[in-house]
Amino acid sequence: MTVPLRPVSAVTALAEELRRRILSGEIPPGTALPEQELAAAYGVARPTVRETLAVLVHEGLLRRERNRSAQVVEVTGADLDDLMFVRRPLEDLTAVSLAGRRVAEADEALARMAALPPDAPWSEVVAEHMALHQALVVAVGSPRLERLYTVLAAETRLGLVRLRDSYPDRDVLVAEHRELLDAIGAGPAEAARRAVAAHLDHGWGGDLP
Repeated sequence: MTVPLRPVSAVTALAEELRRRILSGEIPPGTALPEQELAAAYGVARPTVRETLAVLVHEGLLRRERNRSAQVVEVTGADLDDLMFVRRPLEDLTAVSLAGRRVAEADEALARMAALPPDAPWSEVVAEHMALHQALVVAVGSPRLERLYTVLAAETRLGLVRLRDSYPDRDVLVAEHRELLDAIGAGPAEAARRAVAAHLDHGWGGDLP
């Protein structure tokens, strides 16, 4: 039985486009996004733009103050240090909980990342990176851990924008995550913890993960 596909709404389409441009670094942190200019540029009504911006504010990619245009969130060095202060114990807990298990969804996200064409937008790499780490967290089976990790997702994605120049060869990023998944899958717990710590130190410690 064939199920008809629903057309993508203008809000969804515009949100996907702006999200892509933000996560690729095309729209830099701190950039203002005036409603009128977006409406003219994309040929949509201002209410559509307003609703789209609300979606991206909710995701944490934009911030908005009263009587001012929405702006792309700027994650500072201090923000990143604090993000890692919170993220490290969550990643460690995840590694210990999953040691000795393979997570099929994480492997699938890695396979999709590896299969992206060389000229794929960085935003697509970010999407698969986030899907991989989210799959690990979900596999633990703790709703509270999942909620905590989700709160950090927006800042993590924005941090990954800065990682773009650190990985001109995406195969290196793929290899690093394959090593991480292999270490967690093989166990034991202490080896999985060391692999996660090394992964975070190499990425976020120098530039980001």
